[in-house]
Amino acid sequence: MAQAFPFSAIVGQDEMKTAILIAAIDPNMGGVLVLGDRGTGKSTAVRALAALLPKMKAVSGCRYGCDPADTQRCEDCARLYPAGGPAPKTRLVPVPVVDLPLGATEDRVVGALDLERALSQGVKAFEPGLLAQAHRGFLYIDEVNLLEDHLVDLLIDVAASGENVVEREGLSVRHPARFVLVGSGNPEEGELRPQLLDRFGLSVEVRTPELLSERVEVVRRRDAFEQDREAFIDSWKKEDERIRRQLVAARKRLMDVAIPDAARERASALCMALGTDGLRGDLTLIRAARALAALQGDAAIGDAHFRRIAAPALRHRLRRNPLDNTGSTARVERAVAELMGA
Repeated sequence: MAQAFPFSAIVGQDEMKTAILIAAIDPNMGGVLVLGDRGTGKSTAVRALAALLPKMKAVSGCRYGCDPADTQRCEDCARLYPAGGPAPKTRLVPVPVVDLPLGATEDRVVGALDLERALSQGVKAFEPGLLAQAHRGFLYIDEVNLLEDHLVDLLIDVAASGENVVEREGLSVRHPARFVLVGSGNPEEGELRPQLLDRFGLSVEVRTPELLSERVEVVRRRDAFEQDREAFIDSWKKEDERIRRQLVAARKRLMDVAIPDAARERASALCMALGTDGLRGDLTLIRAARALAALQGDAAIGDAHFRRIAAPALRHRLRRNPLDNTGSTARVERAVAELMGA
């Protein structure tokens, strides 16, 4: 397995790194959409974070890597460890990062009949697809705005239910498919379908560094990594370990972060001021602020958390206003300033 670039060594792109950390702390956030220029570290950040995360416990023998603590068992777990029997055996596995290529077939994504076993043994067996491989990890889609419509529909269904249902070729299979969806793309190459756009919890904008010193540092670090990967990773090990401890602690304290009624009112007032449709923006804003508070070790969420996370949580939920040519980020920042002060 190729060694990932250290997460802590990524230069700049603070909003993107924070959004991915928040999604890792609370996977129910809905995933992260990263829009911007090519070659700005989008896929690097996702793989770096997954490598940073501690290995997770999975049920031995389960093709889907189910959590042993999950009370709802998949077909594999139910067959291997029937109810009332001994506790499932476990193994430690790395957090998966699965690429969904634009040209992937539906069978490759959702799974299909295992032709080799069907032909050699005459057995109808299910061969899991990319959605199964991504369970409890990250599903990464580069150029997500160019994804074919039928795959978009599939992702929307699975993202909403957390379960993949396959009924074809005489097969009827259900398996868990809960993952952090990370999509990246360049908006100039095509827009994302609104139905899928709404499923992303956070939307991040990334740009090519404009400071000379920052560009030089990016190139210097990448070159050092390519020259001697082990030495470079070792030089950032302490900083990566610090982030890992911070992330693990944030996951443990997430549900203990207080959400005052005043904070709920703030979140809804901001969404009303921006005219966001539905209540998903309110929920995402609260969840993102709570995860950020947990990451920072704060006991309760407040205006400081909203100021930092409002743009990623809401910029992709705004209606287009023909009378206002201001960009979505500027509109969110202006609403935040009016509601909470500069």
